[in-house]
Amino acid sequence: IKVSGISLDTNAEVHTVIARFDDVSGLRERSKVTMAGVTIGRVANLEIDLEYGQAIVYMEIDGPPGSLTIDTGAQILTEGVLGARYISLLPGADVDFLQDGDFLLEGNTQGAFVLENLIGDLVTRLGAE
Repeated sequence: IKVSGISLDTNAEVHTVIARFDDVSGLRERSKVTMAGVTIGRVANLEIDLEYGQAIVYMEIDGPPGSLTIDTGAQILTEGVLGARYISLLPGADVDFLQDGDFLLEGNTQGAFVLENLIGDLVTRLGAE
């Protein structure tokens, strides 16, 4: 039985991949992780790194390690116009693979697009003219 990301299969193998993002607005634990539109995992935990002011996202990826290359990218997207946030992984082309507990490369992540920030920038620019 699998409902809303909850599974009774406790023997399913997963591995953890970690990423740093500048902004994870709207992302929650249990948000889906996809690749090419197919759900391959879930967000397991969200933390803050106070030293660098970044969010650290722990993702549980279905299956054994060795399916994602070390140059895999990640971006936070929104389902539809006002839907839930999720992480989309973008496959890389490297020959080496991420292992359990590895971080995605720092420059390969793109944080959430925050509509309020865009509107604030627009209002500021219009007011300056």
